[in-house]
Amino acid sequence: MRDAQPNVESGESIPASGPPCDAAPRSRQTSSVSVPADVAGEQYTDAKYDAKHRQATRKIFRYLMPILLFAYFMAFVDRTNVGLAKERMEVDVGLSATAYGLGAGLFFITYALLEVPSNLMLHKIGARVWIARIAITWGLISSAMMFVSGPVSFYVLRMLLGAAEAGLFPGIMYLITVWFAQKDRAKAVGIVLLAAVAALMIANPIGGGLMLLDGAGGLHGWQWMFLIEGIPPVLIGIYILFRLPNGPRDARFLDEEEKAIVLARVAPPDDGSGESVGMILRTVSRQPFLLLIAAIYFINQIVTYGVVFFVPSIVESMGVDGSFVIGLVSAVAYIGSFVGAIVVPRINTRINRPAAIIVVLTVVLAVLTVPFLTIDNAVIQMILLVVMGFCITGVQPLYWSLAMGRVLGAQAAAGLALVNTIGLVGGFVGPYLFGISEGVTGSPLSGMAVVGVLSAVAVVIVLPLTRALRRHDAKTGAMLEV
Repeated sequence: MRDAQPNVESGESIPASGPPCDAAPRSRQTSSVSVPADVAGEQYTDAKYDAKHRQATRKIFRYLMPILLFAYFMAFVDRTNVGLAKERMEVDVGLSATAYGLGAGLFFITYALLEVPSNLMLHKIGARVWIARIAITWGLISSAMMFVSGPVSFYVLRMLLGAAEAGLFPGIMYLITVWFAQKDRAKAVGIVLLAAVAALMIANPIGGGLMLLDGAGGLHGWQWMFLIEGIPPVLIGIYILFRLPNGPRDARFLDEEEKAIVLARVAPPDDGSGESVGMILRTVSRQPFLLLIAAIYFINQIVTYGVVFFVPSIVESMGVDGSFVIGLVSAVAYIGSFVGAIVVPRINTRINRPAAIIVVLTVVLAVLTVPFLTIDNAVIQMILLVVMGFCITGVQPLYWSLAMGRVLGAQAAAGLALVNTIGLVGGFVGPYLFGISEGVTGSPLSGMAVVGVLSAVAVVIVLPLTRALRRHDAKTGAMLEV
């Protein structure tokens, strides 16, 4: 149990009453924690404390989330816009479906290899500088995708893009543990995921429109798309460098009372901050619940990115013609994902049964692949894609919420990055499996068989995950939802 809270102004330790904060893996109850008078100006009652924390949290959502949302929005645009370019690049630079699937997935190899080192650097030097660096470098490399001239240059640039962007998403997840109490984290993760879904919905029509510039200035349409869509990340990186606070102590939009309350409710002991990188990695890699969350997230990412990179091809196979129209119809497929990212965390807030919700949604996903593959009707297939998107994206905030409440400080930075590292290897496997499936069958629809099989496997993993979470909570004295 933590015995003292930091004084925001002096840096001294101040006694804290009651049980530890929401973020610490001891108890989810924090109602008896009070803010010391010399920090907050008065001794708050429980009701005043909770109300003041809600007020501070609303400010954090208003100030911080738009910055993170736009950064992740553009990351997802630049990560996935290659899906729109697939058909034209096959003609213009000679990419086969298998080569495209390999190149699309290679992004995730370098991304995954550098995830943990990147997140530990963020923890060490601060979010402001490191996330700005990530955004600027990935924007420049994304624009450089216009120079792809064949499979080799495609592979190299995709790997460089993965290396540049490594650490962004787990860095955002780590920031959520720094700024938000455990009860607000699934909602915050869901909001961040909305950026990815919005990117898929909005960027497909925009990217399709940019590809209509085909021939302008002697460039192909896909070259214009890469060039133009690489500029906004550079601009947001410069903005982040001047505007993103590293943590609550640096937040000018919070007053001193609000800073103290946020730190008391959110900031955990910096477990592992005095350990070497090797010791931190050994500690988090020996946590069974983290490895099982990573395993099920790995499967989710195979499904997610297999679908993401092949939705335009699936839409085209339904008889839709024209780059802009294909992009527009592809956006419809992500409506379910958008709704799932909003609705599922709210459902979990009410019933507090994340593992049960994960099982239900994953079973539904597996079942829906059967009619998708057997019913030859484009309208019904689009409806099924929407519902499957709800299931695929809706469960993701629950994975992260389960992990966030159980790792702290430097171990949170490393542990969340480890989960994302293992998970995002699925980002390589997914497009590659879908590419092989299309190459063998001649139909992009065949990738849905992969979705069905892997979803069944994911359901099986949830049972040992539930047991591992309960064992961990019993050992640490936690009272967290499973």
